[in-house]
Amino acid sequence: MNTAKILRKGILTFLGLFFSAALWAHGGAAGTDTDQCKFELEPDHWIHYTAYQPKAFPAEDFCGNIPATDSLIQLVFDYQDMRYRNMTIEFEVTKEPEGTRVFFQEGQKHKSGTVMLSLPNGVPDVGKYLIHITLLPDQGERLDAHMSFVAGKGQAASKTSLLLYAFFAFAGLYVLYLSNASFKNLVDKALSKAKEV
Repeated sequence: MNTAKILRKGILTFLGLFFSAALWAHGGAAGTDTDQCKFELEPDHWIHYTAYQPKAFPAEDFCGNIPATDSLIQLVFDYQDMRYRNMTIEFEVTKEPEGTRVFFQEGQKHKSGTVMLSLPNGVPDVGKYLIHITLLPDQGERLDAHMSFVAGKGQAASKTSLLLYAFFAFAGLYVLYLSNASFKNLVDKALSKAKEV
């Protein structure tokens, strides 16, 4: 391979990493935390939250916006702190601003550090909902933390994500074109036939 090909591949690899949605999905540079899917239960003690709608959007995960109502919603919580594995924690979801309860789970200990709540019928209406997480310590006061989400207004995949996928597909085909002589010949023949038409 000549230097120009190596340089092209290096630039494409760098661009792929720079624009990768996976790298920017839940955070940013060191010292800054822009993860919108985690929230503080107590000062410097966090829990991470992800929502899924496996029937309506099987390959997607959500956080602040959940696209569909009246479809199975799975809320998954990961304790980022070992201390919560030994605490009793209660979960509730309410429709706001009315405060109408749409889901409740009695206080339990979750030794694995991961909790999955299943709302089989999703939520009934478009609008804002509040997740209440209540710590029920053996001693001391109850502690209630909240995180909101909006149902019925999110999108499964943004146009930006679709453009990124298209870019990666094009970049992959271009690298294959540059590095594989038989693929290059095939593409060149197809292009010359297209020009004749």
